Amino acid sequence: MTDESRQNKATFDAYAAEYDVALARGISVSGEDKSYFARGRIEWLRGCLRSIEQPFQTVMDYGCGPSSSSELFFDVLGASRLIGTDISPKALEIAKQNSASERTQFLLFNEYQPKGEIDLAFCNGVFHHIAPRERGAAADYVYRALRPGGLFAFWENNPWNPGTRYVMSRIPFDRDSVMLTPFEARRLLRSCGFEILRTDFLFIFPRMLRWFRGIEPHLSRLPLGSQYQVLCRKTD
Repeated sequence: MTDESRQNKATFDAYAAEYDVALARGISVSGEDKSYFARGRIEWLRGCLRSIEQPFQTVMDYGCGPSSSSELFFDVLGASRLIGTDISPKALEIAKQNSASERTQFLLFNEYQPKGEIDLAFCNGVFHHIAPRERGAAADYVYRALRPGGLFAFWENNPWNPGTRYVMSRIPFDRDSVMLTPFEARRLLRSCGFEILRTDFLFIFPRMLRWFRGIEPHLSRLPLGSQYQVLCRKTD
C-alpha cells in the first residue's frame, strides 16, 4: 500500500461513521439530499443500458463506502448480486450493517481478486480521491474484474461546474481532492483498454429551479451538470 493509499484509508476510516452527515452538509446547498443524486445516477444508467440487450446480474460497486444506496442496484437495475469493494474497513462494516443480505458481499480491495466475473462495474466520485499516479492501477483492477463485454459506469464530479467545486469545498474529505476532467477520465479508461461508449452530464438545476429539470436529458451532452458519467466497455 502506498503512502497515498494509507492516507486515504485513514481519512475514510475517520469519517466512516460521519460520512453521510458530512456529505449532507456539502450537498445541502442544492436543496436535495443524497438519495436524490443516488437514484438519479442509477436511473440514468438504467436508461443507458436499455439499448444494450444483455443481462447485468453481477454488479460491482467500486469504492462503495458505507453503501447506503446499495438497494438501488437491485430495485432499479434488477441486479441479482452486488459486490462492494473499498479501502476502508470501517466503511465496509457500516455497509454490512446497512445492506446485510445473501445478495451482497462487501470486501476490501485486497480481499477481492479480479477474475472476469462482473457484468457491470459502477463507481461514483471515487477516482478524485485516488492519487493521479495510482489511477491507472485502479482502473485496471476494474477492467480485470469485468467479464469480456462487461460495462463500467464511471461517475465523477465535474470540475467545470463552479457549483460542484463549491460543494466539494464544504466536505472535509473532498476539499483537497484532485478532480478529473472528462477528457482525463476518458484518456485514463482508454489507456486500460476500455472502449468509450458515451459521456453524459447530469444534475444541472438545483431544487429551486426544479421546474427546468425536464430539459436536462436534452442537455446531457453539454458539460453543464455537476456530475458526469463515462460509460465504457471491456473490449476483450
